[in-house]
Amino acid sequence: MSESSQPLRSTHWFGQKGKDGFIHRSWMRNQGLPPHLFDGRPVIGICNTFSELTPCNAHFRTLAERVKRGVYEAGGLPLEFPVFSLGETNLRPTAMLFRNLASMDVEESIRGNPIDGVVLLCGCDKTTPSLLMGAASCDLPTIVVSGGPMLNGKFRGEDIGSGTHVWKFDAEVQAGKMSMAEFSDAEGCMSRSAGHCMSMGTASTMACVAEALGMALPGNAAIPAVDARRHVLAHMTGKRIVEMVQQDLRMSQVVTRSSLANAVRTVAAIGGSTNAVIHLLALAGRMEIPFSLDDWDAIGKNVPTLLDLMPAGKFLMEDFYYAGGLPAVLQMLEQHGLLDGDAATVSGESMRTQNAEAKVVDKRVIRPFDNPLHASGGIAVLRGNLAPDGCVIKPAAATAELMQHRGRAVVFDSIEHYNERIADPNLDIDASCVMVLRGCGPRGYPGMPEVGNFALPPKLLEQGIRDMVRISDARMSGTAYGTAVLHVAPESATGGPLALVRDGDEIELDVAARRLHLHVDDQELARRRAEWQAPAPRMTSGYQRLYHDHVQQADAGCDLDFLVGRRGAEVPRESH
Repeated sequence: MSESSQPLRSTHWFGQKGKDGFIHRSWMRNQGLPPHLFDGRPVIGICNTFSELTPCNAHFRTLAERVKRGVYEAGGLPLEFPVFSLGETNLRPTAMLFRNLASMDVEESIRGNPIDGVVLLCGCDKTTPSLLMGAASCDLPTIVVSGGPMLNGKFRGEDIGSGTHVWKFDAEVQAGKMSMAEFSDAEGCMSRSAGHCMSMGTASTMACVAEALGMALPGNAAIPAVDARRHVLAHMTGKRIVEMVQQDLRMSQVVTRSSLANAVRTVAAIGGSTNAVIHLLALAGRMEIPFSLDDWDAIGKNVPTLLDLMPAGKFLMEDFYYAGGLPAVLQMLEQHGLLDGDAATVSGESMRTQNAEAKVVDKRVIRPFDNPLHASGGIAVLRGNLAPDGCVIKPAAATAELMQHRGRAVVFDSIEHYNERIADPNLDIDASCVMVLRGCGPRGYPGMPEVGNFALPPKLLEQGIRDMVRISDARMSGTAYGTAVLHVAPESATGGPLALVRDGDEIELDVAARRLHLHVDDQELARRRAEWQAPAPRMTSGYQRLYHDHVQQADAGCDLDFLVGRRGAEVPRESH
């Protein structure tokens, strides 16, 4: 029975006498559930993003069973339910388009069903933010279990990282340095076990964010998917969520402005994905916590990058776990005054207490404060007349010499326009130019695809050029690298300044000054704006039209405007 003074939500379904209770209990018992499981014990929903179309999450059936063991052990009733699974590698046009749709699925599934607390099974990039966002709007006791990263990729004696080596090998093929046979051979060598990307891509970043927010038990972020300790964590999570329900420990008591700040500093320390910016802004909106791009920049600006992981470094998530995992990083941040150790966690202990015994085992992977990978890591927020509402760049993944640069713009109006022009040997471009790709923002290419690290022209790759300044209203995979300015807001499809750039315009990037400037006078820009016409939506019906009409810009987290905020878990009761 529950120890909380609050009545369980599930009793409104299973605790009723008469025909209403009869209906709810009787139909559930067709699964072979004995009557004593409806005696008022907490009902725990296991929100599962398993799908064979989402390879990162394809092992979640087993993980869910481990969670159930813990729930039963603690005296709860586990009930698993599926939600829309967002597979980053297969879902078109981009998984980000459906993040908000999945969050709606999660929210309504939780609210509409007899659930007292929920375990979120997350893995692939967008599954973590979508589940957190949906659960936030309901605000029940909630805890995260990530699926864990794959084992290190191995190719001809070298550790290779998810995504990171795809971009590297592709550039080598384009430059004639690697054969297609070698490229094909690397496929099976990169993804050799269950789990999500083992580089510090968005999946690994968001697993770390969940732990840094206090929403997962310690160690959740880095235990490899196939390590038996991942199953132990899932079991203990099932046990803990029952206790959280009994204590009425809700998500809003864990995710606060302070925990968001902890997450931002953690992303800086681990060299995390730029996608975390959009997801945390959206989560803050759901939790009704004032939090902006400027807050992100101010909080994360002077945090060193301590983790030497691809794409910014050389190691991978398996190495990170053996080196001490995220608890060791969090403890280091707290010891140096860069983490609120009093922040609450789902474990019931403060962030400081739960990580007190953590240790760095390998200083090559988790580097000391006096020898960081980058002295000032994190994600820089830039503004200027080209991005009045902001844009971002990840200095740790960029070329230091390009952090201050001025060059001639070469403009691509869309992904299709880019594909048409990029391989043209007569394209007027050199290494000093600034490549601009537009039409790839939240509305312009619904979902804001991960094309912000668009490839360099083959003719420059053949010359040995491996990086140039690239600017877009798109996103970039967390596994990617390069001097890519991303998330330019407002986007070009809404008439943002990016829509007005023309070939030959001078663009200046100054990361230290947090500045992105288009050297075109205001009068000329006004003339161009008067000539500009909004592009027609790519989709005029269904969910994509709903998305197009209601999606917010990147600086607000790309949530749908009507989804922002907490709506709670109350639902009208149906009388049978």
